[in-house]
Amino acid sequence: MDLLLFATLVAAIAIGWFLGRRSAHAHTASHADLPSQYYRGLNYLLDGRPDGAVDAFINALEVNSETLETHIALGNLLRKRGEVDRAIRIHQNLLARPSLPRPQVHQAHLELARDYISAGLLDRAERLLLDLQKESPEQRRASQRHLLEIYQSEREWPQAIEVATQLLPRKSLLGGNPPREPDGASRQPVSVALAHYYCELACERQAEGKLAEAGTLLQQALTQDKQCVRASIMQGEVEYAAGNYKQAVKALRRVRQQDPEFIPETIATLRKCYAELGDTRALRTYLKDCLAANPSAPLVLAVAEDLRTAEGGDAAAEFLSRQLADRPSLRGLARLISLQMDETRGKVRDNLGLLQVLVDRLIAERPAYRCGHCGFAGRQLHWFCPGCKHWGTIKAIRGTRVD
Repeated sequence: MDLLLFATLVAAIAIGWFLGRRSAHAHTASHADLPSQYYRGLNYLLDGRPDGAVDAFINALEVNSETLETHIALGNLLRKRGEVDRAIRIHQNLLARPSLPRPQVHQAHLELARDYISAGLLDRAERLLLDLQKESPEQRRASQRHLLEIYQSEREWPQAIEVATQLLPRKSLLGGNPPREPDGASRQPVSVALAHYYCELACERQAEGKLAEAGTLLQQALTQDKQCVRASIMQGEVEYAAGNYKQAVKALRRVRQQDPEFIPETIATLRKCYAELGDTRALRTYLKDCLAANPSAPLVLAVAEDLRTAEGGDAAAEFLSRQLADRPSLRGLARLISLQMDETRGKVRDNLGLLQVLVDRLIAERPAYRCGHCGFAGRQLHWFCPGCKHWGTIKAIRGTRVD
């Protein structure tokens, strides 16, 4: 621990001790000396023994209504610095004082649950939070938020859906918009997370071959969040697996209105659907319209592939050359090199092969997806960002020469 932490610690203990003594002697003029534990803690600190100093300072601080916030602040500071064991001991020490008012006991319970979550003791935290949401109206929403955190970590989607539904803002009886949640500007609306919980459950049903149940869950996801791209993409995949190709196309083309940046994620399934329907011309028209409105390297590559199939490699190469002149991209260049290699032989082909290896290596070294909220980057699309814990904020990187 650094000097700043101990300076804060010493000041907190001194202030807390003063408040406690003032409360105990509110009607007298006498003043007691600082307790011996305080001086013992200073000695530990000067001797370079931080562990003993923290314990001594904790023992020096009286526990009462006026010093509760000091205890909690100290416990939170230790938890944030990774000293969860000491944070737990501080908050357990608070709960051992029967004289504290119930609201303050509930506050200490909440902090102890947060300690358990930080320590990975999720079962203990869950038990505390379940009791707390029943007993404390003031701490109910905070408890439910932490329960969501636990259920997400444990992938317990039915429980997550139940808690998230309770957190949804209530609609006004007068027909107005529900009030905004007072949970902070950086937190996602509960409806967004709830839609993804339904999608997670639908994934499990789809893997089990229960396509009808998966479809019902995905419809519930769209009910919670009409802009849930993931639900539409999965709905298209489920309908395709069930042989409902027109319904699959309808679901996948809905993505264009929800968020056009996800159109490339629909192309593979759309291609299979249109092939089953025998209407590849409609797919080409749709992709060209999407490219004109929302240009991106994956769409360029998709249109080029259709041109190669319909008109040959020369037409595809000419199209790619025009697109690369307007919007350079490594993926487009790699595909153009591949098309040129199909038409060359000998030394030229070998040189093109070496160039393609180098371009492919450059592509592999760069992330393909990035979270729009925290900046987390990776090679694959994840619907849940491990960095900021937001749902649906990771998208393909666009607008660079790498895409």
